[in-house]
Amino acid sequence: MLDVIFEDNHLLVLNKPTLLATMGAAPGEPSFLEMARDYIREKYNKQGNVYLGVVSRLDAHVSGVIMFARTSKCANRVSEQLRKQTVEKTYRAIVPAGILPVQGTLENWVVKDDASRRVRCVADQDKTFPGEHGGVERPKKAKLSFSVMATDDRRDVDLIEVKLETGRKHQIRVQLAHAGCPIVGDVKYDSQSPFPAGIALHCFRLQLLHPTLKTHLDFEVVPPKFWKMANFGV
Repeated sequence: MLDVIFEDNHLLVLNKPTLLATMGAAPGEPSFLEMARDYIREKYNKQGNVYLGVVSRLDAHVSGVIMFARTSKCANRVSEQLRKQTVEKTYRAIVPAGILPVQGTLENWVVKDDASRRVRCVADQDKTFPGEHGGVERPKKAKLSFSVMATDDRRDVDLIEVKLETGRKHQIRVQLAHAGCPIVGDVKYDSQSPFPAGIALHCFRLQLLHPTLKTHLDFEVVPPKFWKMANFGV
């Protein structure tokens, strides 16, 4: 059963659970996109293919607010907002305590490492790296800001809020890991701490202009209940 946050003729905004790929799942595995299409197909008795444009994406191990466009016009307009960086995404994450200052920014050059299916921070922004199908990957700038919201001394972890200024693949995960502060449960990026499901990264808030009405939209979803493993009251 989908957790629908907002729905109209243009947008479908959902609360994505962990351990579910947004799209591109392995053969035989469900994707959140296909689940959303099935929801629209059944609710509105639509036949054949259902259009849903992926305008925001979350990693399979990440939970929180995700948005699909119900028309191509809407998808183009939201994509334009993303290009102009007028869409605001706010994340919550649990990380090892005492490593990050109370607030700050992280700015790195990142590049996809297709061989290891990871993203890496690199020092040389002008260097090229092997890409898929014999191509090359060039580093891209990644920038985010963060603030420490609370500390759980019992588990020695911090709850932080993260705001993206760029939208790179695995950006929060790789930048925090590069800062010596991997997200709890994120084994891919060197976390040594277990987490009940997925990783301790949650898209908490999404803000944008409605693509046709131009009204301000502001969606918030609290983290899953199992985040209470840390004493933050979330």
